[in-house]
Amino acid sequence: MTTFVLVHGAWHGAWAWGRVTPLLQAAGARTLAPDLSGGADRGLHDHAAEVAAVVGAAAGDRVVLVGHSYAGLVVREAADARADAVEHLVLVDGWAGPDGAGMFTLAPASFVEAIGAAARAAGDGRHVPAPPPAAFGITDPADAAGLAARLRPQPLRTFAETTRLTGEVDRIPGTAVHCRPASYPFEGFGRSLGYRTRALDGPHDVMLTHPEALARLLLDAASFRNGKREL
Repeated sequence: MTTFVLVHGAWHGAWAWGRVTPLLQAAGARTLAPDLSGGADRGLHDHAAEVAAVVGAAAGDRVVLVGHSYAGLVVREAADARADAVEHLVLVDGWAGPDGAGMFTLAPASFVEAIGAAARAAGDGRHVPAPPPAAFGITDPADAAGLAARLRPQPLRTFAETTRLTGEVDRIPGTAVHCRPASYPFEGFGRSLGYRTRALDGPHDVMLTHPEALARLLLDAASFRNGKREL
């Protein structure tokens, strides 16, 4: 059985995949969507360990590990630790890079400065308050209201920490889905890692606006083993 482990991005929760999971399940797949812990002391490495544990629980299945946005970094570190169990990696508008990459090393200086300022303005300096739904490309009034109610502060440490990779993750085939119009160079991140790249017209939170199209791309990625499509 194919199991998709779907990892949400910053400020979001497992609920972000709620429109995608029924479509994958209808196609015969199993889905697991961990909810990354949000305490102020939590960082990238903590989140990667949480995801690695979920991957371990699915060992024996054909695991496709999917990370959205910030979680591109998380899933690569988790896959590096459990390369024996992951058959394919998918980045959805995902931040990603080699060993030592992190949000603050990959993002432009303006992003880093804005995140730091937001954390300081929040009071404790350890959390980053969620930006408005429009920052994720969500403009439909109903969707925007629902998203605003669910977004939560993100631990600043998750942006400051950088990945610890041994190189095992680079043995795993990958697909980088990049949304258009582009907000950041997500296609370039995927290409630099040697991943297949696939364009998807839609905003950054494409799982909310175009779940069917995203599900099709995820199922297509699952058909690849060792970098080749199964017939």
